[in-house]
Amino acid sequence: MSGGEVAGILVAVFWAILVSFLAVALARLAQTLRATTKLVADVTEQAVPLLADASTAVRSAQTQIDRVDSIASDVQEVTSNASALSSTVASTFGGPLVKVAAFGYGVRRAIGGRNKDVPAKQRRRTVIVGRTVPGARRAGRSDRAARTNRTDRNSRD
Repeated sequence: MSGGEVAGILVAVFWAILVSFLAVALARLAQTLRATTKLVADVTEQAVPLLADASTAVRSAQTQIDRVDSIASDVQEVTSNASALSSTVASTFGGPLVKVAAFGYGVRRAIGGRNKDVPAKQRRRTVIVGRTVPGARRAGRSDRAARTNRTDRNSRD
């Protein structure tokens, strides 16, 4: 056997090994593609009903949102009507009620002031806080107390 024949046999063996590895790789790739195809089919079978349910839920939510929007606009209208009504009631009855209350207060005050049955000690007296009424001073007051009273009066004015 010559050197060329040995080289040819080596090349043929190399090509046979290479083709064997490629055949094994292609077989594994075919298995992977079959498994992937099956997985995609299963996901599609499960996804279609889920998408239909999600679509139904979105439609239902939209219907509920439309109802809530309608309710909110009705509540806004009722609120504006109540505000207008309270303004009308306040302007219509507010002034006269204040006048009636003031008149009632004046009548009570006038009736209370003319009550002669009340003893003099129980009648109201007007008191000026911090000032001494000239008729109420004591005759035997010391000079220091009088000076203190004058300085207090001057500092307030």
